[in-house]
Amino acid sequence: MARKNIFGLGEPDAAAAAEIDHTLANARPLAGFEKPLRRASPVGAISQSLGGINEKAQRAENLERQLAQGLTVVELDPLLIDSSFVVDRLGVSAQDQETLVAQIREHGQQVPILVRPHPERQGRFQVAYGHRRLAAVKKIGGAVKAVVRDLSDEQLVVSQGQENNARTDLTFIERSFFAFRLEARQFNRDVIMSALGVDKAALSRMIALVDRLPGELIEAIGAAPGFGRTRWAEVADLLEENGKRAKAIKLSQEPNFQNMTSDERFQAIYDQLRKVKDKARTTIWKTASGGKVVRISETDEKLNLVFDKGIEPAFGSFVEAKLNALYEEFVQSKDIAGIGD
Repeated sequence: MARKNIFGLGEPDAAAAAEIDHTLANARPLAGFEKPLRRASPVGAISQSLGGINEKAQRAENLERQLAQGLTVVELDPLLIDSSFVVDRLGVSAQDQETLVAQIREHGQQVPILVRPHPERQGRFQVAYGHRRLAAVKKIGGAVKAVVRDLSDEQLVVSQGQENNARTDLTFIERSFFAFRLEARQFNRDVIMSALGVDKAALSRMIALVDRLPGELIEAIGAAPGFGRTRWAEVADLLEENGKRAKAIKLSQEPNFQNMTSDERFQAIYDQLRKVKDKARTTIWKTASGGKVVRISETDEKLNLVFDKGIEPAFGSFVEAKLNALYEEFVQSKDIAGIGD
């Protein structure tokens, strides 16, 4: 049976009605939770209430029907609403946000946001999902339509994650960084899996990858919608080579870096890391008779000499014994040339 005027806001057009149905189908702040969860026993109570991923999905569908029957939309002052305590987005393009502003200005806010009474600030609210809609209404002016529910921290992040998953709205790195931040706040992994709709193995891979990347670099690059796990993993590998992490961060701090799109910023970092790799010099030092005794490889940070003992077994040790004398000769040559003055 079709839902009719659930919000009491007048009869929406077909497109708006479809969007409202989509939101109701994903407004699951209580998905998998019979009662507000307590942090004091994160494993027992949460695990029992969440169950498996399939059971969670079925419970969410049941709760959707219950929510649709009792949903009440109110109008709130946007200035009384704060963001979620865990950010899930790594920026929104100005063009996309302006498009949303134009849509709401022309047609009104068709889909409410979900908020809870702020747990620490009397008289204020905190967003579970709908940050972009809230920002758009703030720009336009007027009240924002919202559903107010009494949510625990766990219920809020599950609602926040499930809404974005349903809209396929977050990129790979946003989802992974969101998971990493939730674990840093000591949320149980069952809760994070429920929020993101992933299994234990996938979640472990996401968190492990983000742990190899500098947080400031992720935030500087942003959502990077054109790049997935494989390319981010390659960046993580490149950053582990000596000196490259500092180079990447330095590039991300340049004034014109933020003038690029997020995908362009990712590509610039990737190209810089690959460029450093390509600049490595490799050559072989040979004796007068043609023996390939020493393999030399050089980057901006290192010069490696590898002695082949199969050709000259004692030559490496001979050079090692001469290092002090060679260094003294080097210092004297710098003094004569005035290097370092």
